[in-house]
Amino acid sequence: MVKKTIIVTGAYGGIGKAICKILAKDLNNQIILAGRNEKELYSTVEEIKSKTNNNSIQGYIVDFSLKELIENFALQLQNQPIDVLINNHATGPQKRELTKHGIEVQFATNVLGYIWMINAFENNLKKCSPNARIVNVASYWAGGLDINDLEYEKRRYTTDDAYRQAKQANRMLTLAYAEKFLHDGITVNVCHPGDSNTKLSNSLGFGGHETPEESAKTPVYLAISNDVAHITGKYFRDCRIQDDPFMKDKELIKKLYDICQKY
Repeated sequence: MVKKTIIVTGAYGGIGKAICKILAKDLNNQIILAGRNEKELYSTVEEIKSKTNNNSIQGYIVDFSLKELIENFALQLQNQPIDVLINNHATGPQKRELTKHGIEVQFATNVLGYIWMINAFENNLKKCSPNARIVNVASYWAGGLDINDLEYEKRRYTTDDAYRQAKQANRMLTLAYAEKFLHDGITVNVCHPGDSNTKLSNSLGFGGHETPEESAKTPVYLAISNDVAHITGKYFRDCRIQDDPFMKDKELIKKLYDICQKY
């Protein structure tokens, strides 16, 4: 069998690591792990190699809040066909912070980071048409998006509010990209993964009642299941399509998409 190449961002966090471990059990899968913490990233690469006997595991250090680092990551893989891109990275700073380019950190990482990854790897994914897939990991914990104040310059910033807005944006932008790639052989779907106890959930004030492996089930399903081979532009929870009110406002989705492309 031909190896599938799968990129997983936020690959050493609780759910990200579980996604990588499950996918790496199939030795036909080559997994590219990406994240910003060098020590945790390379430790996870070695752990997955040793637990799965899959030696086709690589790690790349990427800060997803910085467009130039994402583009540099893509440049290193410019000739590599990518079958699946799983956007899973996220951050939840307790106070409003800015990147070195002056963008609010949650918006830069959790929203623009997904956009920049998709844009940077578009050609790699097209090499695997008609079977390429993008999986955006979002959340049912979503809402409160203000199209006129995406970076919390006017509103009071709270970690939870900024995170909920970001997850709403992920769900809306999934539909925008599904429509953009409709005839390119790339499906784009979004999911709520599950509720496991992770560093991120703790920063948002939550614990979690599931194991990371349980939370990884839906992202993995969207990445490899034949059931969803021709499904695009949908929101999934527990491996099933859910109605998504955020995907119904086409005008707002277009506005958000256009704003994000200008960064």
